[in-house]
Amino acid sequence: MNTEASTAGTLNVIRIVCIAAFVLAAIVTIVFFGWWAMKDRIVFGNEKFDQAGWITATASADKTCHRGDMAYDLQQNVLKPGMSRENVTVMLGRPAWEDPQQIEYDLGNCMHVEHGLRLFFNDSNQLTHTRISQH
Repeated sequence: MNTEASTAGTLNVIRIVCIAAFVLAAIVTIVFFGWWAMKDRIVFGNEKFDQAGWITATASADKTCHRGDMAYDLQQNVLKPGMSRENVTVMLGRPAWEDPQQIEYDLGNCMHVEHGLRLFFNDSNQLTHTRISQH
């Protein structure tokens, strides 16, 4: 009888540990994906876009993410699909990198990784979408 009670107790402990591990994994997953979905707003959404500040921004020891604070506002409120590539470059200045379908502006070292704001254009040189990318 002692062996049966001991086995039942062990099984109950194993069940409790498994349930606790599942709950912990679920919480960690929800927190991670919640952060992932909101990271652009959290990391890159502190300031409104300022054209002069954007064009003249340079990295310094105090502010390595020199354009990052304006990137979210720029994406959400300023850059609109259909804008011409010419209008975008007049507004934002010369990009750090470009090819016929994309241009990218350096945001700086944000969250210990180099980031850029990449803009995508169609064959008519109209903006289709943007993305914050890591390098």
